[in-house]
Amino acid sequence: MNGASSNLRAAFSHCVQQVRNYDYHHYLCLLELPPSMRKASFALRAFNVETSKAMDVASDPKIGLMRLLWWQEAIDKIYANKRIEHPIAQALASVVSEYKINKVWLKRSVQARINDANREITDIPNDIEELEKYAEDTVSTLLYMTLQAGGIMSTTADHAASHVGKASGVLLLLKSLPYHATRNRHFSYIPAKVAAKHGLLVKEGGRSEIRLDSREGLCEAVFEMASVANVHLLKARELAGKVPDEARKVLLEAVPAQVLLDSLRRVHFDVFDPRLAQGVLGVSPLWYQLKLKWYSLRGKY
Repeated sequence: MNGASSNLRAAFSHCVQQVRNYDYHHYLCLLELPPSMRKASFALRAFNVETSKAMDVASDPKIGLMRLLWWQEAIDKIYANKRIEHPIAQALASVVSEYKINKVWLKRSVQARINDANREITDIPNDIEELEKYAEDTVSTLLYMTLQAGGIMSTTADHAASHVGKASGVLLLLKSLPYHATRNRHFSYIPAKVAAKHGLLVKEGGRSEIRLDSREGLCEAVFEMASVANVHLLKARELAGKVPDEARKVLLEAVPAQVLLDSLRRVHFDVFDPRLAQGVLGVSPLWYQLKLKWYSLRGKY
């Protein structure tokens, strides 16, 4: 029994380390949660880290896809009470058992990653709504599960979480555009309608392709997409008065989204500006931590 307990502690410790290493701005958010909610939130966020970087760490896209399919099967095994020799899966299994996490959210998150991985680089989302759906399935779901783990049953909190997740997801996709550009010449996270509107969409041989010949056009496209994220943040905050106090710490993830949005504004929505890669989301780590703490202490998000 002591061995099993020790293994589980090691699994949760691994989760915390993974989040700290690969998702630092959210790691600091999770530290603001009540101790009773941290265990579940770190396991869930580590699961997200693992699935979000599956395609990036693989030298062959097929291997990345295999990792995602492995996680899809792992979720089924977790809910069937089958043991899995993987620290994050073990921590997740413990959390699922203790907090009765809804399987639908975990499955939806992995399926969204698999659908994204299966896209050809020439498969461009048609409109911003497609990206909002992807953000909902991969980011909002994490917030729903964290609220569930905290025993917070509030339609208003879920509604606010949906908006925060969509804002965060869209903004992080924008920040990642330069990285995706280094992996291929196509910007598969700029919707075709937005790209066409700003002169970035080129059709050749029956295929559509996004070109970056116009930096001005790219900045305008990023501004349009960031504006959609901003609307989601505003809607989430409009609900703040009706959100239970205990849910506000979970919704602190609106803060990194706002910081990134403000950083994009400062560089005039030029995602290639090197200042965006500095510090934490384009600001100094100390400033980020102070801002996060200010919101946390005041019960805001």
